[in-house]
Amino acid sequence: MKNKYAFLVFIILFIFNLSSAIAAPPALQRPFNDITASQLVADIKIGINLGNTFDATDYAAGWITPGWSVSQMESAWANPVITRANIIAYKNMGFNAIRIPVSWMKAADSNYNIRADWMARITEVINWVVENDMYAILNTHHDECTFKFTNAEVNTSLIAFRRIWEQIAHNFRNYNEKLIFEGLNEPRVKGSQAEWSGGTTAERANLNRHYQIFVDVVRASGGNNDKRILMINTYGASASAAAVNGLVLPNDTIPNKLIVSIHAYEPFTFTTPNDQGGTTSTWSRNNSRDTRAVHDAFTPVYNRFVRNGIPVIMGEFGAANKNNTTARAEWAEYYVNYAKNRGIPCFYWDHGNLDDPVSLSIFDRRTNTIVQPEILAALMRGVN
Repeated sequence: MKNKYAFLVFIILFIFNLSSAIAAPPALQRPFNDITASQLVADIKIGINLGNTFDATDYAAGWITPGWSVSQMESAWANPVITRANIIAYKNMGFNAIRIPVSWMKAADSNYNIRADWMARITEVINWVVENDMYAILNTHHDECTFKFTNAEVNTSLIAFRRIWEQIAHNFRNYNEKLIFEGLNEPRVKGSQAEWSGGTTAERANLNRHYQIFVDVVRASGGNNDKRILMINTYGASASAAAVNGLVLPNDTIPNKLIVSIHAYEPFTFTTPNDQGGTTSTWSRNNSRDTRAVHDAFTPVYNRFVRNGIPVIMGEFGAANKNNTTARAEWAEYYVNYAKNRGIPCFYWDHGNLDDPVSLSIFDRRTNTIVQPEILAALMRGVN
């Protein structure tokens, strides 16, 4: 009789464990491949950003107010909520990596506790990316209201930064190596004189303190995080020599697990909307002045990091639509190909809002259709 009951218990437990395994998130079903950061970066073909979505914040008064639902916060900047079909479409378009910018403070209380429903929604989208065997980069984005880098504010910032990353790291601790944590986005002192030119010596030093906290928290959080690949940005994610040379890689408990990231919308006058300083709509690979701006964006980070075995990702780039599709396509192909030849994969900034007259978007999330096929084709030619 005992053997009969023991066998019955075994069968019940077996069925329970089997059903649990089937129901488990895809990321938890895949083994963790303990590869280096350089190996991971080499496997990224080209990525895209889910821009102006989870990163929507309240820096324009009235956009987001306390108590908003998850879907209200996600769609606050005129985008629809992300669907599984959107993620599948991105993969079918040729992207094998997605960067997911997330602002967390709008969904956190005064003690920096993140709302459970917000974390659950981010988890859902991450799972869709993993289902499609794509790389996912998850960061903290547009939280400059809390993460600050002046001497007067840095200690309070470090407390908040630690608390936010403790929660993120814990929630995603069992995901495999295709989930990359990115500590910040464009960390800077907003409105400062050196905001976009690399910051001051003190501000860069305070930023480096944040990155040591970031690495320490993730490594201590259990699961696969003791060997997860992590990404850090220069000050303001600037490609300038001052920002690149001022970045100090944090001490890590495991070697070869760090990626450096920059953003470069270059040439500035070509990629930027007219009302923000974009004075030209023309670009040609045959014009050395046009190509030099692209080259210069990669030179400091290539010399400082790539040549010394530290991989680099271009986390954001793109060019505003000025009714100049031919020029933008030529630029896009050249840009990603130049980066590829230096071992730096690029993530296109697609902000999704097609109502913007100078939209960078190449994809309509509402209808799951490509709205800038020439730009998409150029990006894929560049990396292929």
